[in-house]
Formats: sequence, C-alpha cells, structure tokens
Amino acid sequence: MAMHKSEPLGSSGINLWLGLGLTLFIGAVFWLLAQKTYYQALNYTFVIATALLQGHLGVTEAPTWLNELVPMSGGLYYSVFPLGSVLSVWPLSTLVSLGIIRDYPVNLLVGLLAAGCAGFAYLYTRLRPQLTPEKRAMLALWLVAGTWFMTNLLFAGAWQLALGFAVLGQLAALYWSVVHRRPFWAGLALAVAFGNRTEVILISPIILAFLLRPYWHGTRSWAHFLEESRSTIIQFCLAPVMLGLATLAYNQARFGSIFDFGYARIPGVLDEPWYQQGIFSLSAIGENAHQMLWAGWKQIQQWPHLVPTGWGGSILLASPFLLLLIRKPKGDILRISLAWTAIVILTFSLWVHGNPGGWQYSYRYAMILLPWFLVLLVEYLPNRATKLETGLWLVSIAMSAYATYLFMWTDYLA
Repeated sequence: MAMHKSEPLGSSGINLWLGLGLTLFIGAVFWLLAQKTYYQALNYTFVIATALLQGHLGVTEAPTWLNELVPMSGGLYYSVFPLGSVLSVWPLSTLVSLGIIRDYPVNLLVGLLAAGCAGFAYLYTRLRPQLTPEKRAMLALWLVAGTWFMTNLLFAGAWQLALGFAVLGQLAALYWSVVHRRPFWAGLALAVAFGNRTEVILISPIILAFLLRPYWHGTRSWAHFLEESRSTIIQFCLAPVMLGLATLAYNQARFGSIFDFGYARIPGVLDEPWYQQGIFSLSAIGENAHQMLWAGWKQIQQWPHLVPTGWGGSILLASPFLLLLIRKPKGDILRISLAWTAIVILTFSLWVHGNPGGWQYSYRYAMILLPWFLVLLVEYLPNRATKLETGLWLVSIAMSAYATYLFMWTDYLA
C-alpha cells in the first residue's frame, strides 16, 4: 500500500500562498462572469429562506418564474428543495432581510462557491507533498474550469447552486477526513453536501472509513477499535444526524410525511414522458448513461458549426483530462478503491432519476462526482505534469471556456 511522505519544510508556505492566490483568482473570475443573468431569477431557496426568517414554511404567492413551488392547502406554496439547500443560503437571506445588502447577491455566491471548491481541491493535493506547485494548481483549476462545473454553476439557478454546495461540501469533507483529520468539520461539510444533494448521503460510510483508518491496526479487537474511535464517530455524526432529523421534520411539516420531499407533487411533473415509470426508475438508466458517457455535440449550418446539444453530453468529451484515469491504478489502494466505489454509488443514484437534467452543459448532475475524480487523479498521476497531461488539460479548459461562451453570450443554444 503506497503511503506519502510529509511535506518538505520550506515548500509548505509557498504552496499555501499559491493556493490562496489561486482561490482568490478563481473567485474573482467567477464573480465577474456571473454578472450575466441566466437562471439567477430562479432563486427558490433564497425565497424560502426569506420566508423562514419571517416564520413561514412557504410563500403565499408563486411568481410565474417559480414553477417548482408546490401549491398546498392554506394557500401556501412549498419548495421541493431540501432543508439543507435552504439553510445554505440563509446567511445571505438574513443580510438582505436586515437591509445590509439590497438584493440577493447570487453572483457573489457563485464566486464564493467556485473559490471554495478550487481552494479545497488545492488543499487536498497536499496529500501528495511530492506534487509540484504547478501540478497542484493544474488539478485545482481543472476541477472548476476544465469540466462541466463552470458553465453549469454560472447558470446560477437554485439547482446549479445546490450542486455547487454539494461539490464544495464533499471536497471539504475529503480534506478534513484524509489530509487534515477533523471529524466534526468533516461531518459538517458532509451535511452541507447531502443537504443540497440528498443522494450524497450514500457515501457517508466512505468518508467515515477515511476518518477511522488510523484506528485500525489489524490485530485489535472490534471492541477495542470502537472504544478508540467512539469520539471520532460521535463528532463526525453530530451535524449530519441533526440535519437529517431536521429535514425529516421539515418534510413532515410541509407534506405530512417525513419521506416526502414534494417533487412528485409538482403540478404536471408525473405527466412528463421521462417520469412515466415514476421519479426514480431502473428504466431511466439507459438514457442517463447515454447522456453522461457518449452523447456527442450537434452540427449546425452557421459558425461555429459544432455546439453542445444543451440537453446533455459525454463528460469525457466535456473534460478529456478524465481520460488520464484509463491506466493502471497507482497510489493508495484503499483510497482508490473507495473513490471508485463512491463514483459507482453516486452514478447509479443519478442514473435512476427519470430526467437526465434538463437544460445543461454535459451532464450537470455529474458535478457531484468531481471530488472523487480528484481523489483518483491525485493518486494516479506523476509528480510533474507530462506533455500528455498538459495537452489534455489545455483542451479541457478550452472546451469549458467555449461552452461557457456559447451558453452565456450567444444565441446558438437558445
């Protein structure tokens, strides 16, 4: 089993300053790009967070652009977004309610999410102290600017922001469970992730396994193992359990059932063709797999002649850098095995969802897989960037920039 040496003395400060500069740069770029309005008005979670501040679970009037609010008895409209996604924007709703800021600063939130994801991605690479600073920056930049992450996050609707929080939460949970072990913070970060994308709760055992790894010595009994690790388990579980119980109570208060998130209650949603077998169905796997793995772009008569479809597309085409994972595994076997396990579990949970994701670049749901691809890349790749890696990285960055330009500043995909 491959292990990594500690970071050389003297390089730590340089790497941290580079990581800080990279984080600020990414945040500023995304903030500037997010000035363009796209789905920013579709701020379901902000509206509900504001209602909660006023003591209401929902709103009394549904604007035409909030088509996913569910009408219920008593004249209230409830959002189908889980409690965690509402609480994630609660601080911003509070600032607006107090008059400290005038409007919901969705562009600032986009910048903070991108900066946070790049920052924690960079921090995670400290697991490999032999990686050059350039390689660390390459991996962090790839995650936010060389995948389908940038285009979709810049849409800035409630759905995309929830995915951004889910990516950020997982990256932070991985950092605090693998690189710099902090059980409570790892649990809190995981709560942020699954509070925004419920399926992420399925990988909780994997994060916990990373945290508990130092306690397993092979020769110890289970009783001794549990005695040693009890404090870590309790600290890790505290925030996720509290949010889970609050979410169930939230569901009960809105829809009369702790397991009802309300999605199937959206007027007309079950009449849509992709939900004929229900919101979740094994019959949906084929179309989701097609959209995520091998759906291509489309040709048009005028320039630029080749564009994304706007309804999906292969993640390998959106980010050819992922092709570097088609090689013999290297590095820590446990982390590699658990990362692939997390990818399989999350992918299956996404593929059984009837709708492949609607209007999007590539397969936006697969944003939640990016932290686990990072785990694999940190294990697989050499310490210095090779010509092949640099080439695929540049192509991936260019593809992301091109797609962002098409979606946000042209009408080719309108």
